[in-house]
Amino acid sequence: MLRIHQIKLSLDEMQNLTPQSLRKACARALKLPPESIREAVLRKRSVDARDKGDVHFTLTCDVALTDPRREEKLAAQYRPNQVALVAKPEKENDVFTLPVEPWPADALRPVVVGAGPAGLFCALALAVRGAKPILLERGRPVDERARDIEAFEKGGPLDAESNVLFGEGGAGAFSDGKLTCGLSNPHIKTVLRTLYTCGAPEEILTSQRPHIGTDLLRPVLKNARQRLIALGGEVRFGCTLTGLVLKEGRVAAVRCKSAGQEEEFAAQRVYLAIGHSARDTYQWLYDMGLPMEQKPFAVGARIEHLQSDLNRAQYGRAAGHPALPQADYKLNAHTPDGRGVYTFCMCPGGQVIAATAEADGVCVNGMSHHARDGRNSNAALLVGVNPADYGSDHPLAGVWFQREMETAAFRETGGFRAPAQRVGDLMEGRATRQFGKVQPSYLPGVVPGEIRCCLPSFVIENFKLAIPQLARRLRGFDAPDAVLTAPETRSSAPLRMLRNERRESPIGGLYPLGEGAGHAGGIVSAAVDGLLAGLA
Repeated sequence: MLRIHQIKLSLDEMQNLTPQSLRKACARALKLPPESIREAVLRKRSVDARDKGDVHFTLTCDVALTDPRREEKLAAQYRPNQVALVAKPEKENDVFTLPVEPWPADALRPVVVGAGPAGLFCALALAVRGAKPILLERGRPVDERARDIEAFEKGGPLDAESNVLFGEGGAGAFSDGKLTCGLSNPHIKTVLRTLYTCGAPEEILTSQRPHIGTDLLRPVLKNARQRLIALGGEVRFGCTLTGLVLKEGRVAAVRCKSAGQEEEFAAQRVYLAIGHSARDTYQWLYDMGLPMEQKPFAVGARIEHLQSDLNRAQYGRAAGHPALPQADYKLNAHTPDGRGVYTFCMCPGGQVIAATAEADGVCVNGMSHHARDGRNSNAALLVGVNPADYGSDHPLAGVWFQREMETAAFRETGGFRAPAQRVGDLMEGRATRQFGKVQPSYLPGVVPGEIRCCLPSFVIENFKLAIPQLARRLRGFDAPDAVLTAPETRSSAPLRMLRNERRESPIGGLYPLGEGAGHAGGIVSAAVDGLLAGLA
């Protein structure tokens, strides 16, 4: 079998792609007649918009010739990064079909804490092994959670246990559902294949920048939960881990609280996938003696542009072609203090959302639906933060640093509305009085003014230096009417829980996982971390 890279397809060809036309495109790339191709399988697809006059798709395909004997000779005529001889790919496994080691028959049921990506995939792997895991989630099922979030956005009270941060699916359930990952790990495919098995669109298996979208992620989560239960797992919603009982330096039991009732039960293995916002859990884990350390992260604001302007900037005259996805970007800039400024978690056609679980704080994030058809685009614009900025060497000082910004925003607006400022006003050092063609999408609403009310001065100064640099790479990034909504403080955990190569902490039987433990960043890397822990 041959793997062909850099197969060029026009936008019209991509829009009308069929199995037959895919074989023809592969034959054209190999300079062969179409009948020479027995099979063509699409492996990856991406948009190449570097030349605005020739925006097109680039594909990677696996091809089997009708005469397999010709494949080796044909591959020798090309560089390996163009055409390479590959073994016929084995069937890709999801978590349900992975070969696994059975769970020891005499072992207690493992406990998984947190139903975000790390916790969910850890629990699924354990269930496939026959462990019958108990999954504790302090929040509610995803549909109930969605109703709680909608009520809050309309001005209702914040539910501290059911919000954008807590509940089934974790914080990633109300984001863009982005599935890109900087890791190089074969289990990335396992994660994507599992999501597809549970109902995610097939395109996530081939897209260079796969995403699901908040709306389609909800049924995927429910299907995964049903598969977990069918395998003997148990899910307890509204159940908060409140403590661990240790015996001779190892976990002996867990304590949890549900509907006001305390419970304690024996456990030998606890997989801790609490997410990066379970600050109360951070505190008692520290008090208990779990070793943790400070780590760098980043803070800033959400920047919004009109999606139509972004499409024109990225695609030129091709903007609006039905084959093209909504345009996105990933940018970075270097500033004199060496911190680095970059965009993160870009949400085309999305909305800025409230990402808080505390009664006196404001924090923003971004999300979008699968269609990405909203009026605005948004992305985090972040400045690097170092432990030296925290003002203390305490392991939880990064949490306190986050909270200072969040409570400052709450005081400034008198509630859960967020401070917002036009980019033009920020650059000129003046407060915003009214917005222009870009209207802020954040709910429960914004208060125009200056975002320096809640962000450190070094963040504001780095914004002013970086925005013109970023605009040289993306036309219109510095549009005066673009809107900055602040603060974005939870791009990653501000601490790291110590663990060994088996993912076990110095407390025996306790396995800190995912973003909350400081060992992942994003849905897929957290899911891989949980999956590997569950398989070990």
